[in-house]
Amino acid sequence: MQIEKRFISLLILASCLATTSFDVDGEWKLKKYEKGVAVYNREINSSLIKELKAVTQIRTSLSSIIMLLNDRETYPQWVYKCGNSKVLKKINEAEGIYYQTVVAPWPVDGRDFVVDVKVVQDPKTKVVKQYSTCIPQYIPVVPGHVRITEFDALWTLTPLKNGLVNCEYQLLVNPGGNVPAWIVNMAAIDGPFETTVNLRDWVLKEKYQKAKYPFIVEPE
Repeated sequence: MQIEKRFISLLILASCLATTSFDVDGEWKLKKYEKGVAVYNREINSSLIKELKAVTQIRTSLSSIIMLLNDRETYPQWVYKCGNSKVLKKINEAEGIYYQTVVAPWPVDGRDFVVDVKVVQDPKTKVVKQYSTCIPQYIPVVPGHVRITEFDALWTLTPLKNGLVNCEYQLLVNPGGNVPAWIVNMAAIDGPFETTVNLRDWVLKEKYQKAKYPFIVEPE
């Protein structure tokens, strides 16, 4: 019974910490499509864990999505299995350092990570990218948590016609501890799917729809 509980806990943790890399050889394979969100995975050439990508389209502004992504205090309400999220340092409007925890069921320890987040926009295509790079030594290890030391995430926001934005979410996470790669691969679809579905709903709230950033140019 104890082994079974730990196995189920590892499955849930793996779904929270979906994994990807940006140095890849494999082709994308559609694993789930519901509620207008597609989740893909593919083999990567440097890891046993597969890359995942979640894609959806939203009729909204680029600034509204970035404002929601930067509104870290709300993450526990819409990011899958997020326990705590806070700003450690705001460098400027386009960059900050953030802390986040991932809730894991007993008996698996929760995870946490620290990331440096930067937003850039291509002046020609108007494509906005938000990069999250792991900086695990920025603060001391928090008791009761396993510090994630490998975490790289990327949101790519591509303007389309008729006010639509194509939202693509990729991430590279090694959850650490004793989570086997096959468990991560088996259970890692739910996290990106739920987070992307929730983002699409949340970004339509009035406070985000009014967002404007001086460093983001909206398509005409």
